[in-house]
Amino acid sequence: MSFNHQIILPAARKVKDLEKLMKLSYEYIVILDTHISQIRSIVELAKSNGKKPLLHADLIEGLKNDEYAAEYLCQVVQPTGIMSTRAGVIAKAKQNGVLAIQRLFLLDTNALEKSYVMFERTKPDFIEVLPGVIPHIITEVTERTGIPIFAGGLIRTVNDVEQAIRAGASAVTTSNTELWKHFELNGRQGEH
Repeated sequence: MSFNHQIILPAARKVKDLEKLMKLSYEYIVILDTHISQIRSIVELAKSNGKKPLLHADLIEGLKNDEYAAEYLCQVVQPTGIMSTRAGVIAKAKQNGVLAIQRLFLLDTNALEKSYVMFERTKPDFIEVLPGVIPHIITEVTERTGIPIFAGGLIRTVNDVEQAIRAGASAVTTSNTELWKHFELNGRQGEH
């Protein structure tokens, strides 16, 4: 199952990558490293080009990543979704009707078990599992939570993407522009 017919969620780190994305047919995009002074114009640019931006709240310089920041992002910046590791940010996104994507860093079994308890409380719309190159953990998180998974981090090859999808990921987030192009050229952003 793919995320809205997109198995790739292209993630832009730099303005030039964002400009490349505006020319591609992907509907949902991820906006990574930004600055508080740029974020509104970047989201507006994406929306004016028919994109649905997912904003990485933890990577906005000059903005403290807390509930107040999340409220500001939801009400003023108005992205389609917010990504964060923080439970309070996820809760605010959900309260505001914005897609809530909670990031999960796979450090060890103990951290993973604590995350399962947190997901029970936060109930994010999606979980982004990082790194996204551990298929059996993607399968486990999908089965344990029942929440759709994005795989991200260390995704370098077409095979990495395909393995993550086979393991149960709904989509793969990647800043690798070669993968963006590959999956866009091979049909509906990679839908097989």
